[in-house]
Amino acid sequence: MNSGLVFAAAFAIGVVAGLRSLTAPAIVCWAAWLKWFDLQDSPLRFMGTTGAACIFTALAVVELVTDKLPSTPNRTAPVGLAARIVLGALAGATLAAGGGRSVPIGAVIGTMGALVGTFGGFQLRRGLARALPPVAAALVEDLIAIGGGFFIVSRI
Repeated sequence: MNSGLVFAAAFAIGVVAGLRSLTAPAIVCWAAWLKWFDLQDSPLRFMGTTGAACIFTALAVVELVTDKLPSTPNRTAPVGLAARIVLGALAGATLAAGGGRSVPIGAVIGTMGALVGTFGGFQLRRGLARALPPVAAALVEDLIAIGGGFFIVSRI
């Protein structure tokens, strides 16, 4: 597979992690589990297991629900930002491994995508919240993250 395409996908899945931190690894796990790409000879092969897919999916669902609560901290707060960086790196590294490319480079590129997604998503959500009720704005962001994530992994 073309390095440019693999690393573009690593960046893009990082952006998804910036929007919804746990959605990116959940989608990557399902794609690996469904054998859309091969992780067998990778240190990240655990991402293709049923257990990883189920755990990340359950956590992603919890995140999707708690994101709508008024008490949820801002995504740019230190804990939320750190989670997005780490999970963007994991998702980017996994896609790089699945595409036969460098895991560390995929992690760095996934991290950069997560930063863009975090701060860009913050601005997107603010703009949407001016035009839509806050819950509707959050649901639009959910759809972008989930749909975009599956589109990205289907290209590896």
